[in-house]
Amino acid sequence: MKTTEEVLGHHLETFAEGDMDGIMADYDDSSVVVTPEETYQGLDEIPTFFEEIFADFGQDGAYAEIDLQKIEGDIAFITWHGETPDNVYEFCTDTFVVEDGVITTQTFAGKIESK
Repeated sequence: MKTTEEVLGHHLETFAEGDMDGIMADYDDSSVVVTPEETYQGLDEIPTFFEEIFADFGQDGAYAEIDLQKIEGDIAFITWHGETPDNVYEFCTDTFVVEDGVITTQTFAGKIESK
């Protein structure tokens, strides 16, 4: 079974690659992603959350950098910033709850400004 650190590492790697199948391997049907705008539940809805982000960060010149990463038991917490041709991700944060090698809960919030 993967540790919280291994799951987070895989998540960040597949996010950077824009790998939908890879990133979805970290979730299961009971997983939930909560954002200020919407809640995505399970393997049918969670890809919707990533589709727009992958499209934005898949553009030339886009980047994201981790500013802080903390792991406490089953909880991983990151803060990050980035920029794409369309948006400035000034300050973003994700929290992940990992159980039995799967992200069961993720929260995301950020200060994102359109260019």
